[in-house]
Amino acid sequence: MRILLIAGAFNSLTQRVYAELGDHGHQVSVELVTRNTPLPEVVRRHAPDLIVAPMLKTAVPREVWSAHTCLIVHPGPVGDRGPSSVDWAVHLGADRWGVTVLQANDEMDGGDIWAAASCPVPDVGKSDLYRNEIADAALEAVLAAVARVASGTHRPQPQAELSDAAKPGRPRPPFRQDLRRIDWRSDPTDTVVRKLRAADSQPGVRDELLGDTWHLHGGHPEDTLTGRPGELLATRCGAICRATADGAVWIPELRPPRAPGEPGTLKLPATLALGDRLPPLPEVPAPLDPGDGPRTWTDIRYREEGPAGFLEFSFPGGAMSTDHCRRLLAAYRHACARPTSVLVLGGRRDFFSNGIHLHVIEAAADPAEESWANIQAMDALVHAVLTTTDRLVVAALGGNAAAGGAMLALAADEVWCRAAVVLNPHYRLMGLYGSEYWTYTLPGRTGPEVAGQLTARALPVTAAAGARLGLVDRIIDCPAQDFAAQTGRLAARLASAPTTQTRIATKKADRERDEAHRPLAAYREHELAQMHRIFFDPDQPYHALRRAFVRKEPAAGAPHTSAPPSGRAEAPHPDRSAAGR
Repeated sequence: MRILLIAGAFNSLTQRVYAELGDHGHQVSVELVTRNTPLPEVVRRHAPDLIVAPMLKTAVPREVWSAHTCLIVHPGPVGDRGPSSVDWAVHLGADRWGVTVLQANDEMDGGDIWAAASCPVPDVGKSDLYRNEIADAALEAVLAAVARVASGTHRPQPQAELSDAAKPGRPRPPFRQDLRRIDWRSDPTDTVVRKLRAADSQPGVRDELLGDTWHLHGGHPEDTLTGRPGELLATRCGAICRATADGAVWIPELRPPRAPGEPGTLKLPATLALGDRLPPLPEVPAPLDPGDGPRTWTDIRYREEGPAGFLEFSFPGGAMSTDHCRRLLAAYRHACARPTSVLVLGGRRDFFSNGIHLHVIEAAADPAEESWANIQAMDALVHAVLTTTDRLVVAALGGNAAAGGAMLALAADEVWCRAAVVLNPHYRLMGLYGSEYWTYTLPGRTGPEVAGQLTARALPVTAAAGARLGLVDRIIDCPAQDFAAQTGRLAARLASAPTTQTRIATKKADRERDEAHRPLAAYREHELAQMHRIFFDPDQPYHALRRAFVRKEPAAGAPHTSAPPSGRAEAPHPDRSAAGR
């Protein structure tokens, strides 16, 4: 079918629906819409067989839904209504939630039901839940609904015909800041964490701190540090620790409120956001390998299971600042000093990496210099992975990867992806040439022709498509919560395989051969020359695109792409003659 996606943003769910429907053989187009978009005109231009709205904040006009089947993806169980469904799921501590695909009509979230799917609600933040369990349920329901529409025989079920028992959800009001308010004097740690996690990406919890108003983003429990409720106790890896009524929480990021008529504000590591306001506090490091120690938070951990090592990292939004890269490189070197034959690099779930940290760059006194420092720190990390020749390195992607983060994964010997992962192996939409040795790793896996198509078209790729193209070596079809256990078992099997030592020896010889043919330094020099020109030329589109992205403003002069925000492009076809890195 010809399917038109309409969405408020080309976010993770919209990308996944776009890529998955394309993999299923549908002709998919995307239009990003706002309240000012002339949607009837847009629909007439595309003449779709079906309209799907994976993430839409505006109402579909009667002129559209009365003439076309228009499916709304609502991230709540049957009967749930309102704009804050996932916030409520986390705030209420729900065990299960769901997604409903319903037909647009003149009643918000009140249309006939085409499909629904349920999902568990693990103890994670709202955005993690949305990108994983909610997205998995959404894809299940969307694919079922699309198949039912295509059949031409299915009749959607009016909500009015459902009994109360068949509607586990109910209408809920918007989740406003008065509901999110933290009472530091009386709220226990578990309550504070739940409030923070229900707002972790957006909008944050509005609060008073050090005499100013801030939005607090993200929250993790701390079992050891205590103090007077509300006071700041310590710092760690850019986060601040704040005392609760019975313990403490770590808050990784802060954002000042947006003033009326002013540009959007930046979400930053908490210590960077506070700057000179931050009083003298101890920097309390967490052990890299905490073992069975007390519950505490850190963004990088290392553990071992026999001959396999696991270097786990999780940075908010998948963004990696200069500091993140340097700390992860130090941890990587520690891991490489351990007597293991397999090293698994990645998080337990959610984002793998999205490359350089555009928010930190935008906030810097000199964004060009910070861009330059950040890309060189990313390059140093990728170089360490590429030159590890005494063990096999596996990139384990429990969540999405993009730009330099995707290239970090490709530096490993094997790339393992959860089946739900979406890859964006390109840089062009941010006006960048790219670095991280992509001119070596990407053509080495896909062949030069496909590498050129991927970077030029700038389209999202499913894990399944990535496997066909040579980007992915193993797909792990499991729920997000099971990914770490699955990769653990597979890594142990790989470490004990009789062929592993032979593969390590072959890998070392291949690296020496490639280095003799063209040194890695030559790839890095070529890429950084392009990036230096872009970073230090204020007229390059990168600067305006970065500013628009981090401040959530419309991007003027965005690079053209043959797919979103509108249009369709075929997935590239693998070059079977490509070298098999």
